[in-house]
Amino acid sequence: MKRPTSRLAWLFAISIPYSALLLAGFESPAFWALLYPALCLFLLALDIALGSTLVIAVTYDCPNSVPIGDAAKILLHIKATKKPINYKAFIEASLELVGELSDSDSPLVSAPMAEKALELTLTVTPKRRGRLIYKTLWLRWAGPMGLCHLGKNISLAGLHTDSVQSVKGLHDQALSFFLRETEPGLKRQPFRGEGSEFDSLMEYQPGMDNRFIDWKRSARHHKLLAKDFRQERNHQIILAFDTGRLMRDPVYGLPKLDHYIRSALLMAWVGLLSGDMVGAADFNLTFNAFLKPGRGAPFFSRLQNFTSGLNYSQVETNFAASLAELRTKVPHRSLIIFFTEFIDFISAEFMVDALGLLAKKHSVIFVCTPDPLLGNLRDKEPSSLLDLSSSVIADSFIRDRAIVLERVTRLGVQAIDAPPKALSSAILNRYLAIKQRGLL
Repeated sequence: MKRPTSRLAWLFAISIPYSALLLAGFESPAFWALLYPALCLFLLALDIALGSTLVIAVTYDCPNSVPIGDAAKILLHIKATKKPINYKAFIEASLELVGELSDSDSPLVSAPMAEKALELTLTVTPKRRGRLIYKTLWLRWAGPMGLCHLGKNISLAGLHTDSVQSVKGLHDQALSFFLRETEPGLKRQPFRGEGSEFDSLMEYQPGMDNRFIDWKRSARHHKLLAKDFRQERNHQIILAFDTGRLMRDPVYGLPKLDHYIRSALLMAWVGLLSGDMVGAADFNLTFNAFLKPGRGAPFFSRLQNFTSGLNYSQVETNFAASLAELRTKVPHRSLIIFFTEFIDFISAEFMVDALGLLAKKHSVIFVCTPDPLLGNLRDKEPSSLLDLSSSVIADSFIRDRAIVLERVTRLGVQAIDAPPKALSSAILNRYLAIKQRGLL
C-alpha cells in the first residue's frame, strides 16, 4: 500500500508558478516546464524504494472481556525483519471496528521505531454491553523524505472482546450478604438446621418444630429425638433472560435488560459461593442460547461472557415455545429465575400459561421492574383533559399489572416487582427463603 503525502502535493503545487514564470520568460519552455515535475517523480520513486526496505512482522494481543466503561487495550508487537536504510521510521497504527459500541470507531496511535522492535497500545472504550469485533489493523510509515506513505493491512477476522456488565461492587454486596446470614455460634457449621438433608439426631428442645420428631427412635431411646438437617448444595439455578423488545425500554438511563443482568450476576456469584450450580438461558422469538450449569467461582467468568452476548432485539417474545424448550433443557428440578417484562393482561396471557407449566416441576422466581413513567403519569395532578386521560390509561396499565402478578403468585411462582435498585436484595432474599424452606 503506497500513497503520496501532502508534502509531495505541495512540491507539485510549486510547479504551477514555476511553469507560469517559464511561459513568461522563454519562447520554448516545454523542456524546462517538465523538468521540475520529473524531478519530483524521481524523488518519489527514490523515497518509495528507501521506505520499502523496512519490512515488519506484527503480533497482537487483546483481552477476552472488559467491563463497560473500562478501556480495552490491544497490544501490538511490531518487529523489523529487515532494517531500513539509514532512517528512523515513524509507525502509525489504526484499528477498524465493526459496530457502534465505542466512542471512537478508529483508534489511532503512532511512535518512532527507534530499534528493531516497537510496542504500541490501541485503546477502545465500550459504551454499552455487547461484543467489540475487530476487523482490520492498518499500519503505515513514511519514507525518508516524507513524500509517500507505505504500509500494510492485517485482517483480524475472528478477533473480538466481549463488553460485559461491570461487576464493581458485586463482591462487596455478596460479602455483606454472607456476613448478614452468619449468625453468632454457627460459624463452624453455618448450614445446619436450614435445609432438608438429614444430618443427625438431637434431643428435642422446646420450641423446635414437631414435624422433625423421629417417633420410632424416640420410642427406642425413651426420650424425644428430633432430626437435624443441613442445607443441601449442588442445586441448579437457571438465570432465564427474556431479550424481547420490551427489555430495551430504558429505566433510569439503562435498558431493563442491563439492570436485570447486574442483579443476575450478583445472584450467580452468591449461588456459586454457596456451592450451587448456576446456568443461563436466552430467548425471545425463539430459544437462542443455553449455558449448562457449572459450579465454582471460576465459572463466573463464563456467565459474564454469556450475558455480554445478550442482544437488544426488536422482536416479540414467544413464551410458549421458548419456555417449552427450556423445560427440555432443564430436566431436573431447579430454581429458575425468570427475568422478563410485560405491558398488560392480554399480552401476558401466554406468559402466564407457560409459567404455570414451568412451575409444576421447578421452583420459579418471576422478576420484573415497574416503569416509573406510569407511576408519574398516574400520580400527576391533571391540568388538562389530556393529562386526565393519560392518568386514567396509566392507572389501567398498573391495575392490569397487579392482576398478572396475582395470577402468577397463585401458580406457586415467587413474583418480584421492584425498582432496579431493590432487585438484587429482593432476589437474594427469595433465594435464601426457598433454600431454608427446602423447596428445591
